[in-house]
Amino acid sequence: MSAKDIFHESVKKALQKEQWIITNDPLKFKFGEVNFQIDLGAEKIIAAEKGN
Repeated sequence: MSAKDIFHESVKKALQKEQWIITNDPLKFKFGEVNFQIDLGAEKIIAAEKGN
């Protein structure tokens, strides 16, 4: 596993402050025979309502 850089926690906190949900820390996946690892996986839920 690679080391997290000095910005990792700051970026994570900033995303959470903007209502992002951290889904993976780190995000790991495989494509064919190659394994990948990305610092963070995050999502932001957007909702809409119509009328009453």
